[in-house]
Amino acid sequence: MGRERWRTAGSALVRVLLVWAVSTLTMLALAGILPDFRLQSDDGDSVTRIGLTAAWAAGAFGLLSALVWPVLVRALLLVPALVLGLLVFFLNGSLLLIALSLIPDGRGEVAPETAVVVAAVMSAVASATSTALAVRDDEAYRRRLYRLADRRRRRQGRADPARGAEAPPGLLMLQLDGLGYEELRRACADGLMPTVAGLLDGSHRARSWRTDWSSQTGASQLGILHGSNFDVPAFRWYEKDTGEVMVCNRPTSAAELQRRAIGRTGDGGLLTLDGASRGNLFSGGADQLALVLSVSARRGRANRSRAGYFAYFSDPANAVRTAGSFVTEVVREIAQSLRARIRGDRPRVSRGGLYPLIRAFATVVERDVVVAAVIGDMLAGRSAVYADLVAYDEVAHHSGPRGRDTDRVLRRLDRSLALITRVAEHAPRRYRIVLLSDHGQSPGETFLGRYGLTLEDLVRAGCGLPVSRRAGRTRSGAEARAAVLAALHRPVEEEGEAAHPGPGSDPVVLASGNLALISFPDIVGRASRADVERAHPALLATLANHPGVGFLLVDGVVLGRGGRAARLDVPGEAEELLAPFGPGAARAVRRTDTFPHVADVMVNSAYDPRTGTVHAFEEQIGSHGGLGGEQGHPFLMWPTELSDPGAEPAGAEAVHAVLRRWLREADGPQVPVVAPAGDAVTAPVGRAAGETVVVPAGQPMEETPPGGGNDGGLPSAGVPAPDEIR
Repeated sequence: MGRERWRTAGSALVRVLLVWAVSTLTMLALAGILPDFRLQSDDGDSVTRIGLTAAWAAGAFGLLSALVWPVLVRALLLVPALVLGLLVFFLNGSLLLIALSLIPDGRGEVAPETAVVVAAVMSAVASATSTALAVRDDEAYRRRLYRLADRRRRRQGRADPARGAEAPPGLLMLQLDGLGYEELRRACADGLMPTVAGLLDGSHRARSWRTDWSSQTGASQLGILHGSNFDVPAFRWYEKDTGEVMVCNRPTSAAELQRRAIGRTGDGGLLTLDGASRGNLFSGGADQLALVLSVSARRGRANRSRAGYFAYFSDPANAVRTAGSFVTEVVREIAQSLRARIRGDRPRVSRGGLYPLIRAFATVVERDVVVAAVIGDMLAGRSAVYADLVAYDEVAHHSGPRGRDTDRVLRRLDRSLALITRVAEHAPRRYRIVLLSDHGQSPGETFLGRYGLTLEDLVRAGCGLPVSRRAGRTRSGAEARAAVLAALHRPVEEEGEAAHPGPGSDPVVLASGNLALISFPDIVGRASRADVERAHPALLATLANHPGVGFLLVDGVVLGRGGRAARLDVPGEAEELLAPFGPGAARAVRRTDTFPHVADVMVNSAYDPRTGTVHAFEEQIGSHGGLGGEQGHPFLMWPTELSDPGAEPAGAEAVHAVLRRWLREADGPQVPVVAPAGDAVTAPVGRAAGETVVVPAGQPMEETPPGGGNDGGLPSAGVPAPDEIR
């Protein structure tokens, strides 16, 4: 044992000395290249003296970075996350100036602007060297990971699974946002995702599942994490009882939707016991949160959604690496957009303005922070982790679901998955990795691009209202924009008429991909077909017979072209009319028709089964939100040691049930708890948090409460822990 400790200490000392040596050489090289950076006196010094000065400066800078950074980051918790990422460079430069001031005889000197560059290069080189040395020595890497995990467990009061009974396996759920089942198969076949392909060839299986009519992240993720997406008819919709527009990627709306789902199920969510939620719209009941939109509108300590940013940027090398990738991605997007414009690619949408920055945030910053958070969760031994990687979805909206742009994103996502799987081998507990998506993407020219007017223009014309001569554009509802604004402390809170349409006869028209919703504020309650035709006699016929519209839903009746109509309460009628949209379309429409906040008129765009194309009512050439094509067929991929999910799951709530079952399988049969007669006990498993039940004498506590409850937790690891990544 003593010899092993000496060997470990010796290896660590060698790595520190090597990193110090490389840092010293880097500093010498920079001093020779940069005119405003010197490491010698005005009279000149010997090579040996300059080398010792560089070693002194490199050591002082490394020591200051290790000691000061954690304190600085904690002091800057109120700074917007992206501002912190930029501030890192200036703070890092300040540390270098301090380190140089500690050199005897004032031999170190650097201009402030040059100090920022030198510090960034030094941090990147030191981090790369340290990582390379650790990875090269697999045994040292394993020991380092276990030490980190053991340190966390001691701080959190957890038991060490390696020293007691073996811990049950954890469940790691990674959502590849917007990646459809067929696109996943193609990416594996074409060699774009070798890590995923390797899992499918060995330990994993995959199949598609069907979304609800609202095939978008808000509805799908709410159903997956909280077990209910009832009354979520689209990405955005108008609620007559409050006069407000709900938007899934608006923090206040996300918080309200989560509250409603919890109230409906009586359960906190999939991640209630020892869970972590990373990069999601909703928390899933997790105590460990990072980049979760539903809590980003909170102020003060109650908002922990940005904790992941601060933990990630607490290492200046992370900031340097991510900033470099961010700039590269911005340049790549500008070049790809310019190339598409020069070639005259069709379909095409505008990719200017802030979009290059939003894309870079989604494909670089959010990816890096979420992956780092997931790695931290595995090292901490958390029981259930759900994380969303939004990169593919964001790029596919503007570049299309298939092409060179999205292929690059898929390759980078696969590399992130490879890193996660390697770290999982060294985690303190075994992890079962589940990959899934929340929806797919359907290609097609936008409604505006194809027909020269927006759906709102068409609705106003059908209502006999004036139409603007200049066609407007509907802003894309992609999730990445909301994540950027939340990181900047500027939540997506739409102002004026966009959030609170005024009273009157003008219809409220809202787009959600290739699904649109029309509401009439002056009609109390949900309008019947007769109400709409009485107020606007030409509207329904105008919409139903337009070539860009597939079908309408009006108060329990589906309307198609040529006067076709099908009542949802008549068996077979809706199935026949909606047959081109695939099996399950009628079921999805029938369910949405029961929602209290379904719009007066629901409009689904036309769909061509031969090409799989739809027409988005937003500015997206890869879209989702309604029925038609790959958007409604995401995937579910699971290790074969878990039970088969059965036939193609229909709806996000069905996927939630499957994940619940897999969480139960991870912990094995539950041990019944016997309480004295009439005693009240707090249920740690299978009940909502804090729920009190009375157990009759000698009777075991039921494992799962009727009607739901948190039956997906792992009681052996139910202690919440503070949020951290590193």
